[in-house]
Amino acid sequence: MVSVNVCISAHCHQKGAYNVMHTFQQMIEEYNLHGKVEMNEGFCTRHCGEGVSITVDGVSENVRPEAARDFFKTNILPKIK
Repeated sequence: MVSVNVCISAHCHQKGAYNVMHTFQQMIEEYNLHGKVEMNEGFCTRHCGEGVSITVDGVSENVRPEAARDFFKTNILPKIK
């Protein structure tokens, strides 16, 4: 199972954390990945950047809401077995 944590602290909230979460949840539905991707909300990971701070299997990244679909396809889908 791929573990995805999206920061919802004030900084990431302002940068579109809920839009990123919503996009990821839509893609889980679209690709029928229930039980293969674990989505969690969390607070500051201290990896603030230009986008929303997320962690995929322990690796921190920054994602802008408009790039969330592409990020999911290139960084989450390949990890699913």
